[in-house]
Amino acid sequence: MPTPHADLPVRRLTPADLTACADLSEDRGWPREEHKWGLLLTAGTGYGIDAPQGKGLAAASVLTSYGPENAYGPEHTRGPALAAIGMVLVAERHARQGIGRRLMRHVIAEAGDTPLTLHATPYGRPLYEELGFAVTGRAEMVHGHFRPSGSPTAVPTRPATADDLPAILRLDTEVFGQDRTHVLTRLPAFADQIRVAEGEGGITGYAAAWPNMQTHVVGPLIARDTPTAKALIASLAAGTDRPLRTDIDVRHEELLEWVKACGLEPVAFNDVMTYGLPALPGDWTRRFAPLTVAAG
Repeated sequence: MPTPHADLPVRRLTPADLTACADLSEDRGWPREEHKWGLLLTAGTGYGIDAPQGKGLAAASVLTSYGPENAYGPEHTRGPALAAIGMVLVAERHARQGIGRRLMRHVIAEAGDTPLTLHATPYGRPLYEELGFAVTGRAEMVHGHFRPSGSPTAVPTRPATADDLPAILRLDTEVFGQDRTHVLTRLPAFADQIRVAEGEGGITGYAAAWPNMQTHVVGPLIARDTPTAKALIASLAAGTDRPLRTDIDVRHEELLEWVKACGLEPVAFNDVMTYGLPALPGDWTRRFAPLTVAAG
């Protein structure tokens, strides 16, 4: 007898599953995004359900964990851990058969008491709400060729160096609210550009641009204020001929208006949802865009 879809076994994915994950993305009409899958499968924990018949995956997801075990410095050894769920995909031929629910319940169980977050599309939001997630924020995806508009910002930026890493990690932990060392130390190999902004007290912001198909994604984007965020985006745009894409917290209205005036078009909205905590930790006023919506 075939195994009911609700009881299909879930297994850990490894980097060897990268092609199968990219095939699954393509099956659902998403870009293959092999570069991003490579990061997620090494920095996070992938979970998948093999297709009941035939080869490939019926479903996949990645859990990227942050927390005290990765703390940078003694001042950040306490506080709640956090994990981000991303790339929740079910093959078209297996859609609406309970496989996505089966996978999500498994990932939630694997996370245990760890609070969770994810970015939900309108299509996925009803399932996540059924599982206990609540909407606590919103992000807007914008995309396009950047064309400078208005007066240039006076905030200086420069390429990041290896010597900047400790300061970047300290700033990121303070703003994000959890330690992301195991992800951010992969940025130099993952991103094409990393830039920092500096003030009298040291680094006041940083941002990366990483390749995703034919675009450059701007993220993470951490900045002291909106002028600093603008300077970082403009400096990254000056270093590429590709269109930019980023996902900006909708509370940063001034930055969203500015990037749209500079040629980036609105694409979609994602709901930021949490499970086990009322809101994301950290300082949202300095957190403008995630590394990727799949990993926070």
